[in-house]
Amino acid sequence: MELFVELSEQLGEIALKSEDVIASAESCTAGGIACAITQTAGSSQWFDRGFVTYSNQSKEDLLGVRHETLQKFGAVSKETAEEMVCGALARSQATIAVAVTGIAGPGGAVPGKPVGTVFMACCRKGQLPVVERHQFAGDRNAVRESTIEAALLGLKKLILNKIDLK
Repeated sequence: MELFVELSEQLGEIALKSEDVIASAESCTAGGIACAITQTAGSSQWFDRGFVTYSNQSKEDLLGVRHETLQKFGAVSKETAEEMVCGALARSQATIAVAVTGIAGPGGAVPGKPVGTVFMACCRKGQLPVVERHQFAGDRNAVRESTIEAALLGLKKLILNKIDLK
Protein backbone atom coordinates (compact mmCIF):
# COMPACT_ATOMS: atom_id res chain seq x y z
CA MET A 1 0.00 0.00 0.00
CA GLU A 2 3.05 2.27 0.06
CA LEU A 3 2.16 2.79 -3.57
CA PHE A 4 -0.75 5.04 -2.63
CA VAL A 5 0.67 7.21 0.18
CA GLU A 6 0.98 10.40 -1.87
CA LEU A 7 -2.41 9.96 -3.53
CA SER A 8 -4.08 9.31 -0.18
CA GLU A 9 -2.47 12.40 1.35
CA GLN A 10 -3.67 14.52 -1.58
CA LEU A 11 -7.16 13.07 -1.20
CA GLY A 12 -7.12 13.93 2.50
CA GLU A 13 -6.07 17.51 1.89
CA ILE A 14 -8.88 18.19 -0.56
CA ALA A 15 -11.46 16.25 1.47
CA LEU A 16 -10.69 18.46 4.47
CA LYS A 17 -10.88 21.58 2.30
CA SER A 18 -14.26 20.57 0.86
CA GLU A 19 -15.49 19.22 4.22
CA ASP A 20 -16.24 15.86 2.64
CA VAL A 21 -16.32 12.53 4.42
CA ILE A 22 -15.64 9.34 2.45
CA ALA A 23 -16.93 5.77 2.55
CA SER A 24 -15.89 2.84 0.39
CA ALA A 25 -17.79 -0.25 -0.72
CA GLU A 26 -15.41 -2.89 -1.97
CA SER A 27 -15.64 -6.29 -3.52
CA CYS A 28 -12.61 -7.19 -5.67
CA THR A 29 -10.24 -4.99 -3.63
CA ALA A 30 -11.35 -6.55 -0.31
CA GLY A 31 -10.66 -3.44 1.76
CA GLY A 32 -7.65 -2.19 -0.20
CA ILE A 33 -9.19 1.24 -0.78
CA ALA A 34 -9.90 1.72 2.92
CA CYS A 35 -6.39 0.49 3.73
CA ALA A 36 -4.83 2.92 1.26
CA ILE A 37 -6.84 5.82 2.67
CA THR A 38 -6.23 5.06 6.33
CA GLN A 39 -2.46 4.86 6.01
CA THR A 40 -2.65 8.66 6.01
CA ALA A 41 -2.38 10.10 9.51
CA GLY A 42 -5.52 12.03 10.45
CA SER A 43 -7.71 10.18 7.96
CA SER A 44 -10.32 9.66 10.68
CA GLN A 45 -11.28 13.30 10.07
CA TRP A 46 -12.37 12.56 6.50
CA PHE A 47 -12.90 8.78 6.22
CA ASP A 48 -15.97 7.25 7.86
CA ARG A 49 -15.92 3.56 6.97
CA GLY A 50 -15.29 0.85 4.44
CA PHE A 51 -17.64 -1.96 3.56
CA VAL A 52 -15.98 -5.17 2.39
CA THR A 53 -18.71 -7.03 0.54
CA TYR A 54 -16.96 -9.86 -1.23
CA SER A 55 -19.94 -12.22 -1.46
CA ASN A 56 -23.29 -11.50 -3.07
CA GLN A 57 -25.01 -12.08 0.27
CA SER A 58 -22.83 -9.45 1.95
CA LYS A 59 -23.69 -6.97 -0.82
CA GLU A 60 -27.36 -7.54 -0.02
CA ASP A 61 -26.98 -7.57 3.77
CA LEU A 62 -24.58 -4.66 4.26
CA LEU A 63 -25.32 -2.39 1.30
CA GLY A 64 -28.90 -3.23 0.34
CA VAL A 65 -28.03 -4.41 -3.16
CA ARG A 66 -31.19 -6.02 -4.48
CA HIS A 67 -31.16 -9.78 -5.01
CA GLU A 68 -32.88 -9.18 -8.35
CA THR A 69 -30.03 -6.92 -9.48
CA LEU A 70 -27.45 -9.58 -8.69
CA GLN A 71 -29.51 -12.26 -10.45
CA LYS A 72 -30.23 -10.21 -13.57
CA PHE A 73 -26.94 -8.34 -14.08
CA GLY A 74 -24.42 -10.19 -11.89
CA ALA A 75 -22.13 -8.98 -9.13
CA VAL A 76 -19.76 -7.44 -11.67
CA SER A 77 -22.03 -4.92 -13.35
CA LYS A 78 -22.84 -1.24 -13.65
CA GLU A 79 -26.12 -1.82 -11.82
CA THR A 80 -24.51 -3.57 -8.87
CA ALA A 81 -21.81 -0.89 -8.55
CA GLU A 82 -24.53 1.81 -8.51
CA GLU A 83 -26.48 0.05 -5.77
CA MET A 84 -23.29 -0.56 -3.78
CA VAL A 85 -22.29 3.12 -3.77
CA CYS A 86 -25.81 4.26 -2.91
CA GLY A 87 -25.92 1.71 -0.09
CA ALA A 88 -22.60 2.93 1.29
CA LEU A 89 -23.91 6.51 1.38
CA ALA A 90 -27.21 5.47 2.98
CA ARG A 91 -25.48 3.39 5.66
CA SER A 92 -22.74 5.81 6.69
CA GLN A 93 -22.02 9.40 7.65
CA ALA A 94 -20.20 9.94 4.34
CA THR A 95 -20.92 12.74 1.90
CA ILE A 96 -19.18 10.90 -0.94
CA ALA A 97 -18.49 7.24 -1.63
CA VAL A 98 -16.80 4.92 -4.06
CA ALA A 99 -17.77 1.33 -4.88
CA VAL A 100 -15.84 -1.25 -6.85
CA THR A 101 -16.79 -4.69 -8.10
CA GLY A 102 -14.77 -6.70 -10.54
CA ILE A 103 -12.93 -9.81 -11.64
CA ALA A 104 -9.35 -9.76 -10.38
CA GLY A 105 -8.58 -13.26 -11.63
CA PRO A 106 -7.05 -15.54 -12.42
CA GLY A 107 -10.47 -17.23 -12.68
CA GLY A 108 -13.99 -15.84 -12.66
CA ALA A 109 -14.23 -14.56 -16.22
CA VAL A 110 -17.60 -14.91 -17.95
CA PRO A 111 -18.63 -14.05 -21.51
CA GLY A 112 -18.39 -10.28 -21.97
CA LYS A 113 -16.55 -9.86 -18.65
CA PRO A 114 -12.95 -11.01 -18.92
CA VAL A 115 -10.46 -10.99 -16.05
CA GLY A 116 -9.61 -7.35 -15.29
CA THR A 117 -13.18 -6.07 -15.76
CA VAL A 118 -14.03 -3.64 -12.96
CA PHE A 119 -17.03 -1.39 -12.46
CA MET A 120 -16.40 1.66 -10.27
CA ALA A 121 -19.15 3.97 -9.04
CA CYS A 122 -18.55 7.34 -7.37
CA CYS A 123 -21.34 9.38 -5.87
CA ARG A 124 -22.01 12.46 -3.80
CA LYS A 125 -24.95 12.19 -1.40
CA GLY A 126 -28.09 13.51 -3.10
CA GLN A 127 -26.70 13.11 -6.62
CA LEU A 128 -26.72 10.33 -9.19
CA PRO A 129 -23.80 7.89 -9.25
CA VAL A 130 -21.22 8.03 -12.02
CA VAL A 131 -20.13 4.55 -13.10
CA GLU A 132 -17.06 3.70 -15.14
CA ARG A 133 -16.17 0.34 -16.63
CA HIS A 134 -12.45 -0.39 -16.58
CA GLN A 135 -10.47 -3.15 -18.21
CA PHE A 136 -7.24 -3.53 -16.26
CA ALA A 137 -4.32 -5.68 -17.39
CA GLY A 138 -2.03 -7.91 -15.43
CA ASP A 139 -2.28 -10.51 -12.72
CA ARG A 140 -4.59 -10.46 -9.70
CA ASN A 141 -2.43 -8.03 -7.73
CA ALA A 142 -2.04 -5.67 -10.70
CA VAL A 143 -5.80 -5.57 -11.28
CA ARG A 144 -6.45 -4.86 -7.60
CA GLU A 145 -3.78 -2.13 -7.44
CA SER A 146 -5.11 -0.50 -10.61
CA THR A 147 -8.61 -0.58 -9.12
CA ILE A 148 -7.47 1.06 -5.87
CA GLU A 149 -5.65 3.77 -7.80
CA ALA A 150 -8.69 4.42 -10.01
CA ALA A 151 -10.92 4.65 -6.92
CA LEU A 152 -8.65 7.18 -5.18
CA LEU A 153 -8.43 9.24 -8.38
CA GLY A 154 -12.21 9.01 -8.85
CA LEU A 155 -12.82 10.34 -5.34
CA LYS A 156 -10.31 13.12 -5.92
CA LYS A 157 -12.08 14.13 -9.13
CA LEU A 158 -15.49 14.10 -7.40
CA ILE A 159 -14.21 16.41 -4.64
CA LEU A 160 -12.38 18.75 -7.03
CA ASN A 161 -15.59 19.19 -9.03
CA LYS A 162 -17.29 20.44 -5.84
CA ILE A 163 -14.40 22.77 -4.95
CA ASP A 164 -14.39 24.20 -8.48
CA LEU A 165 -18.12 24.99 -8.16
CA LYS A 166 -17.63 27.11 -5.02
